[in-house]
Amino acid sequence: MTVSRETVRWVAWAAFMLGAVGPLPGQQAKGDPQTGKETKGVVSPSIETPSDSAKRAGSTEAGWLLFRGNANSTGAASGKLPAKLGVVWEHEIDQGAVEGTPIIVGGSQPRTYIGDLDGRILAFDLDSGKLEWEIQLPDKLGFVTAPAFRNNRLYIGDIDGIFHCFDMNGKELWKFTTDGEIDSSANFYKDLVLFGSQDSKLYALNADTGDVVWELETGDQVRCSATVIENRAFVAGCDGSLHIIDLDQGKEVGSVVIESPTGVTPAARGDDVFVGTEQAGFYAINWKTAQLKWKYDDPQGGLATRSCPAIQGKHVVLGANNRKVYSLNAETGQVNWTTVLKSKIVSSPVIVDGRVLVGSTDGRFYELNLETGEIVWQKELRGGIIGSPAVGFGRVVIATDRGVVYCLGDKDASKQDIP
Repeated sequence: MTVSRETVRWVAWAAFMLGAVGPLPGQQAKGDPQTGKETKGVVSPSIETPSDSAKRAGSTEAGWLLFRGNANSTGAASGKLPAKLGVVWEHEIDQGAVEGTPIIVGGSQPRTYIGDLDGRILAFDLDSGKLEWEIQLPDKLGFVTAPAFRNNRLYIGDIDGIFHCFDMNGKELWKFTTDGEIDSSANFYKDLVLFGSQDSKLYALNADTGDVVWELETGDQVRCSATVIENRAFVAGCDGSLHIIDLDQGKEVGSVVIESPTGVTPAARGDDVFVGTEQAGFYAINWKTAQLKWKYDDPQGGLATRSCPAIQGKHVVLGANNRKVYSLNAETGQVNWTTVLKSKIVSSPVIVDGRVLVGSTDGRFYELNLETGEIVWQKELRGGIIGSPAVGFGRVVIATDRGVVYCLGDKDASKQDIP
């Protein structure tokens, strides 16, 4: 993968932001996973029961199955991590580059899955880092999104606008073509798989067959993932609005102006949705009333973000282009703390075990204390960090734009401790 493709994508986005936007106006259903059959010497993992996964990591987590960890896109995990993390394994993808986020799927042998910008999907054994399989799409159609997992299937869209469904051995089961690049990772509702496209539509397909159940036109490109809570989805678009969508009807039932385009995936909890923008600060919105709850903008300079928020307890945590990580009070929008890093942050933070894990574009990966924002440790990885971490079974998986995939975990099993 050459630098030129990534550069072209960022330049195109910048051009859109500078000239293309006109004035703006005044639970996931649980599936019934089945153990996969052996194919070509590769066994598909079954989903662990809570008791199985608890044996592995002292928790009842199911893994990290979606871009932001769950249907509500909270970016928070309930499991535990070792007191000190180290590099358990790393894998450099040959001539690879990764902007997307991995997922972690449990089983008797848990795996992590990731797509790269050259149209490859790779499956690694979570414990050993062994490459279990790799597939290459024709014409090297790249991925900037995270895979999504349900019922022993992987769902992911590519930059040519094609949305794919694979089995757990990498065999394509069906595909669906849109009219724009897909930057949106998938989410689920009942028997539907949901995703957006730069063709300005949110799609709801039958997750088994790929048939269109409904599609919804918004005012501009949809670059974020759809966040789901109850029977509602929330999509923040390049049209400068947060759209509130009835998933049973496939109809928009409300919207709130957020004054700026965004590609940020909202986080939802209770009656509230949290989302940042490219130019107009950060918003908390009551989705039941479709009213603004509070808005925050940094008084020291406008808050612009491509980093999706993570929420847990009183903390809404996000990264920004100004190199700051913010924790805002979820109820009031007041600042709990800010921490300044050494480079801008487009990677989305993850909250787990009282910690905030986040990467920056200069390749540094950080752990911050959730309550204080203090930097507990940092490590410089090989390549910039655009994608976000995945957390599960006592491990953290993160990848860089140089195509290096890292798994962090128990320092006693590691080849390199993090200072």
